[in-house]
Amino acid sequence: MKLEQLLSCLPERTVSGDSDIEIKSLCYDSRNIAPGGLFFALRGAKSDGSEFVEAAVKGGAVAVVADRPCAVAGATVVQVPDARRAMSLMAALFHGTPTAGIPVVGITGTNGKTTTSYLVEGIMEQAGFPCAVLGTISYRFGATTLPAPNTTPESVDLQRILRELVDLGAHGAVMEVSSHSLEQHRPDGCLFDVAVFTNLTRDHLDYHLDMESYFNSKLRLFTDLLAPTAEKPLRRAVVNLDDPFGERIAKAATAPVLSYAMAGEADLTVTEADFSVNGISCRIKTPVGEISIDSELLGRFNLYNILSAVGAGLALGFSRDAIRAGIEGHKRVPGRLERVESGEGITVLVDYAHTGDALENVLSTIAELKTDRIITIFGCGGDRDKGKRPVMGEIAARYSDLAVVTSDNPRTEDPRAILDDVRGGILPLGLREYSPEELAGGFPEKGFVTIESRRAAVRAAILAARPGDIVLLAGKGHEDYQIVGTEKFHFDDREEAAEALRLRG
Repeated sequence: MKLEQLLSCLPERTVSGDSDIEIKSLCYDSRNIAPGGLFFALRGAKSDGSEFVEAAVKGGAVAVVADRPCAVAGATVVQVPDARRAMSLMAALFHGTPTAGIPVVGITGTNGKTTTSYLVEGIMEQAGFPCAVLGTISYRFGATTLPAPNTTPESVDLQRILRELVDLGAHGAVMEVSSHSLEQHRPDGCLFDVAVFTNLTRDHLDYHLDMESYFNSKLRLFTDLLAPTAEKPLRRAVVNLDDPFGERIAKAATAPVLSYAMAGEADLTVTEADFSVNGISCRIKTPVGEISIDSELLGRFNLYNILSAVGAGLALGFSRDAIRAGIEGHKRVPGRLERVESGEGITVLVDYAHTGDALENVLSTIAELKTDRIITIFGCGGDRDKGKRPVMGEIAARYSDLAVVTSDNPRTEDPRAILDDVRGGILPLGLREYSPEELAGGFPEKGFVTIESRRAAVRAAILAARPGDIVLLAGKGHEDYQIVGTEKFHFDDREEAAEALRLRG
């Protein structure tokens, strides 16, 4: 594509050099540049792309886009107000705007994005729109699955992946849209039909610094990216009004809002709900009539996810039958209260809950369903928001008969320092602190234990369990790795739990 064509999507730009040149590829990492490429000089947290412009040109870049003066011999330079936003818009155009001709649902919020995306996928397929899914677990369509290093890919990768999946036959797309990506304009080139807000609780404050900044990044999906356009004049927002931030999003949204709630008035409400170890049976009142649903998902927080998916389906104009069948047809979401088979009479569940709110949602659900004790294994990631560590410690210890504090992804932090931060939330409860050795004989009273090795923690907890207990492995969910220092190595809670159960035999 000619550079001049690519520049047509940018309202503001200053061009120095020839714009009538052929662009063969887009790149934001000078190490990956190819001859004929367009290089985006992005400001990063650890480096500045302007420092690598000369290297990119030497590698074959014929043009550079930057948001500050950037003179370099041998290439056309385009100066724009925001290089990241320019990259997002130009990437979409370069790949033929893959979201233009298909229904696209974007889901944002602290918790529930992944489960909701799976439910919306089921609804879209039942409605005749085989659907690509991009999110925390993977980027996939049909038999094609690509690894997901980020919940929402960088815009150049995002548009390339969307193009690939649409060309493979995807007639719709559902995306988890992270706060980081919205802050960095990664999804700006996507044409959303529906935006869904699930909830907002403390997370990622190491990046956003405060809740208001975190909220404002989420808000962009409902304002900047949901305004009606010529391509998609009819857009909708689906908003959880039971969340304190939902009302603000509903008022600010640039598209009509379809609201949902269980505690208050909304367009979608629950008239009847029954929760059991077998799932959820519910009746949902909607503007087009009542929908009865039987789902194998567990707990009240999953009923919120069902409501958000129902809202997305209605916003897309799908029938009640397609919505019901789509939700009921999805049996399992990887790492979301996923069962590990046990012949020991012990219920073992693996869940991605890695924030205080998510952990409390999961544990309160388990507390309603339990027949005996709750054992919770959890940790907190290193190089991330330290403030949530004591919060998660207090929640785990309060709900559990035994809280097992262990490593998650310590990254470059000292794992023992992370464990101490978590213990800071548990100690004020005055619970008995067990040693790992004491657990070998079981635990006679409510308490907690600290075991740095996650493998050892899983084994100790499951070996200490008795028939009737529920063991929750929280924090990693679908992840099949641990990051210690700067190294990533294979580690899967589901595999570790299965091995621990085998050792019991």
